[in-house]
Amino acid sequence: MASSSGNDDDLTIPRAAINKMIKETLPNVRVANDARELVVNCCTEFIHLISSEANEICNKSEKKTISPEHVIQALESLGFGSYISEVKEVLQECKTVALKRRKASSRLENLGIPEEELLRQQQELFAKVSEEAIQAQETARKYCVRAFTRSLLSQSSLCHLSQIVCERF
Repeated sequence: MASSSGNDDDLTIPRAAINKMIKETLPNVRVANDARELVVNCCTEFIHLISSEANEICNKSEKKTISPEHVIQALESLGFGSYISEVKEVLQECKTVALKRRKASSRLENLGIPEEELLRQQQELFAKVSEEAIQAQETARKYCVRAFTRSLLSQSSLCHLSQIVCERF
């Protein structure tokens, strides 16, 4: 989790994210830059504190992965129990979003068409589009040639007419 330099200063929340949260939370309030920096530092320290405690709880339960339950227990043990109900709501929202993403990504799998067949169909579509593009280019070329020819004929007719007119006068 630490950077290759081992410098804890690199482990901060992006300022843009904090600025966005401040604007959303306090839309009509101006916040000084040093206050924003303080909020970034407080958020970073809070996350570090909670994740360290959750890691200890995880290790005590002989697990290798910190789970949401470990984070909730860490909040309780550090005296942040008042946050738990809101954390559980956010956790449920995250699970719902993740489930929707999984369903969306598995739609392709649920089609019942083998990947090779989908690839073949895709290649057919690409070939069809390529052929249509070639035909469209050919049609456009023909129209350009016709228009150019008409333009030349018009110009030569005008030249011929002007010669006739000049000869008569």
